[in-house]
Amino acid sequence: MLIAAILRTKGAEVVRVAPDDTVALMLTRLARHNIGAVVVADGDRLHGIVSERDVVRGLERQGADLLAAPVSSIMTADVVTCAPRDTVEDIGETMTRGRFRHVPVVEDGRLTGIVSIGDIVKSRVRGLEYDRAQLEAYIQGG
Repeated sequence: MLIAAILRTKGAEVVRVAPDDTVALMLTRLARHNIGAVVVADGDRLHGIVSERDVVRGLERQGADLLAAPVSSIMTADVVTCAPRDTVEDIGETMTRGRFRHVPVVEDGRLTGIVSIGDIVKSRVRGLEYDRAQLEAYIQGG
């Protein structure tokens, strides 16, 4: 299965913040959308990604002052991305190896979506359920 299939199901909406937005604003977006990471972008131009883990690490270093700091001070700038034509299996493996849970989807240099480890797991489970149903039908028919 391809990443494009996940985006067709979940949609291409990406919650974003600008690099100079405050960490406090970014946390409001995380809470409002009930998500664990937000993309740092100007329009469709990706600058980075910030997760809950980045906030925890920043709080440990800077304390409450972090809330007034720009998102760019804690974002991961070297973002691993994927394309809609990448396979769910490959991106799941990349996420597991890299120990991160969110991957922005980029096509022709434009941000077109985001997938989470939850999206990957759901997709894999659906695929396994389909395979099981096909095997059961084959066994019952044969």
